[in-house]
Amino acid sequence: MADRPPFGFGPPGRPGDDDPKRGGQGPGGEDPFGIFGAGAGGPNQFADALRQFADLLSYSGGPVNWDLAKNLARHTIAAKGDPSVLANERAAVTEAVRLADLWLDDVTTFPSGVHRIEAWSRSEWLEATFPVWSKLCEPIAARGVDAMSSMLTVDPVQLGDTVPEEMKSMLGGLAGLAPMLKQLGGAMIGGQTGSAVGELASEMVSSTDIGVPLGPEGTAALLPSGVSAFGAGLSVDIGEVRLFLALREAAHHRLFAHVPWLRQHLLGAIEAYAAGITVDMNKLRDAMPDIDVNNPDALREALAGEKLFKPEDTPEQKAALARLETALALVEGWVAAVVSAAAGSRITHDAALAEAIRRRRGSGGPAERTFATLVGLELRPRMLREAAALWAGLGSARGTDGRDALWAHPDLLPTASDLEDPDAFVASQAGGGDVADLDISDLSDLEDGDGPQDNGE
Repeated sequence: MADRPPFGFGPPGRPGDDDPKRGGQGPGGEDPFGIFGAGAGGPNQFADALRQFADLLSYSGGPVNWDLAKNLARHTIAAKGDPSVLANERAAVTEAVRLADLWLDDVTTFPSGVHRIEAWSRSEWLEATFPVWSKLCEPIAARGVDAMSSMLTVDPVQLGDTVPEEMKSMLGGLAGLAPMLKQLGGAMIGGQTGSAVGELASEMVSSTDIGVPLGPEGTAALLPSGVSAFGAGLSVDIGEVRLFLALREAAHHRLFAHVPWLRQHLLGAIEAYAAGITVDMNKLRDAMPDIDVNNPDALREALAGEKLFKPEDTPEQKAALARLETALALVEGWVAAVVSAAAGSRITHDAALAEAIRRRRGSGGPAERTFATLVGLELRPRMLREAAALWAGLGSARGTDGRDALWAHPDLLPTASDLEDPDAFVASQAGGGDVADLDISDLSDLEDGDGPQDNGE
């Protein structure tokens, strides 16, 4: 049973799936047995559906059903196709990452952060990265589950006159079912998260494609299928494409391996944002007339859709979003500057490949969609360009040591206002100063750094 998605959380339907002429369907294509789907399969299918439903309610791994999420992500990947990685592709990835990591020695003071090199299929990417995905999504997903259980036990009087009386009666009788509703809410959000991660797998090129290392620490990985898709239409040899993406992967690993506060800085901003998620009761009232309790897909869409949840838009949430946006821009800008320095005299089409990355970001690539969906964050392509220009300017003005020394502590980093005028920040730092002599290993408080608090100002 673990190899099949539970009812209501399967991959998107294919043409013909809703054909009313297909067997096992009632009038108009509806399942006459409602949510348990006991159509053409008869008693066996009905019993199987009951067991799956019981599994959903028995999950005890936390507020969000991550088992369901991972299972559905697997099905989504399989439905899109997942070619196995060939031996020659693994060898090519290993060679590219080793060479790229060697080139980076000349352009950054951070030593290598790569301890293992992998070439992943999409399914292997899912298995390796899912622990981080669940941690990344847990704060907001858990908040959504709590909000959903509260929403379903709301006083019917609050819903207004537009909600049918039978719907009010149903909701009024759910107060004693809060634990079950919370389990179902966890399944709903887990299913949505799994679908999103499964869809994302078809576009990933590496373990750091969204700006945060998703795989095991020190494991640099490329997805050959993603590398090929990225290079399609660029008129660039696939070997150059692979080397360029290997440079980006190895650069990310150097930064995160030797700036120990950075990962928690990003996760902390997401957690701070999640604390302000609330239920929009007005949207709930508007959605209720459209809910068909016999149609679980419509129910899930109405209850778990973005339209029912909203941020408080408090100063704390604004600061958390600004902190996250600025940190991600600084990471991407540093990687872009370092890769440009390393590739400039070695990769013929490095400028074209860098432009392809910028276009991908500007049109909403995996990183942009991930954070827009997860925390409502719209990364601004202009900010990414300015961050790259800032780090490149610092490298020219202060040298490699002076540029990388700014990562020694979050309070030394450029702020959001500095990214608005990178030239002014570079000029203010051009004189060098003591910061260039800082040694990251000498700072004892790095592990607990929360990051600058003025990035949103």
